[in-house]
Amino acid sequence: MAAPTSRSGRVIPLIPVQEVAAAGQRQIQFRNPPPLALYVHIPWCVQKCPYCDFNSHAVPGTQNADRSAPAIPEDDYLTALIADLEAALPTIWGRRVDSIFLGGGTPSLLSGEAVERLLTALRSRLPLLPNAEITLEANPASVESEKFAAFRAAGVNRLSIGIQSFNPRHLQALGRAHDDHDARQAIAIAARHFDNFNIDLIYGLPGQTLSEAREDVEAALAFAPPHLSCYQLTIEANTAFAAQPPTLPEADSCADMQDAIEARLASAGYTHYETSAFARSGQQCRHNLNYWHFGDYLGIGAGAHSKLTLHDRVLRQMRWKRPEQYLAKVTAGTPIQQESAIAAVDLPFEFMLNALRLLQGFDSALFESRTSLPLLSIENELRQAECDGLIERPLQRIAPSDRGRRFLNQLLERFLVDRH
Repeated sequence: MAAPTSRSGRVIPLIPVQEVAAAGQRQIQFRNPPPLALYVHIPWCVQKCPYCDFNSHAVPGTQNADRSAPAIPEDDYLTALIADLEAALPTIWGRRVDSIFLGGGTPSLLSGEAVERLLTALRSRLPLLPNAEITLEANPASVESEKFAAFRAAGVNRLSIGIQSFNPRHLQALGRAHDDHDARQAIAIAARHFDNFNIDLIYGLPGQTLSEAREDVEAALAFAPPHLSCYQLTIEANTAFAAQPPTLPEADSCADMQDAIEARLASAGYTHYETSAFARSGQQCRHNLNYWHFGDYLGIGAGAHSKLTLHDRVLRQMRWKRPEQYLAKVTAGTPIQQESAIAAVDLPFEFMLNALRLLQGFDSALFESRTSLPLLSIENELRQAECDGLIERPLQRIAPSDRGRRFLNQLLERFLVDRH
């Protein structure tokens, strides 16, 4: 069989399979661990959205009449988070934490006092970078937006607001607890207290037209957010939408929405740096960039995931998922439900699953740094992907091409291990 060629016409010789296999099966050993981030999961929401497959649970019991104090076990949960962290410290001992992300669920259900207590506890137990990015996810419900000043005073320096849409009809279809007035009010309050904030939008909504998708983007741009995340709605398993699927726009219509959103944000000065992320200069989300660079993260809280690099393996962990179960297991000293090492042969796919989401790709040296495997171990896959026009390799970088971005799943499949 003739050697494959790239789209530029140059011959791409393949490397013997035996050499690739030997490289992939070598003993891994890490000289230095990658950067470390901390993720804190708050598992409660006022209500469960029909499209959401995250580990989130409706607030137990009833709300107070003034809706200012959701019935979540705030004190008990914070105590458990701190105990969970203390139990994990030997695994990350001496490592600096570059960012903290409070995700959920709806972390903005916590009181300002609770967030201050939590961040104080984290700072006293971890060597936190002085200018660490500290993000809190928030919903635009009026009660939660009233807390934004307290969150900023507690040390949160980045807010991520789950707007999803400014269209009342689409918000209702998504089962959101806020309306378009709440959305605009929350962003205005966030902009007064935070120099750095993100707005989440979803497109491809039930019954959404191209013009409506554009209107959502224009409404967001009116607030000049430093960062925007724009996701296409997908139907995930084990959600209400999976049980009763709504009628979504056709694939071509969604592609038109994506093209229009990307073009409009580019014209407004935003860099499209990751599949769904857009930022003004210097405002990229540092916490998420660490994920996409296959950095390490410790996750505490119900259902939180960790990825931790030890000297001879990469470890994955998952905490107990249900909040009441998590609280009981932390008290018993066993917060981790699952723990396993990533097989060396699976590390290339795990790395690419993250790094190929970056539009500018990654420095080729990062692969060996994060996996302890030589780039040689995936050279055949890279060269075939280049031949098929799915990646580009300029100046020691590896990046998805425009075609690779459109067919990212097909590109990623190149790095899956056939175990048969």
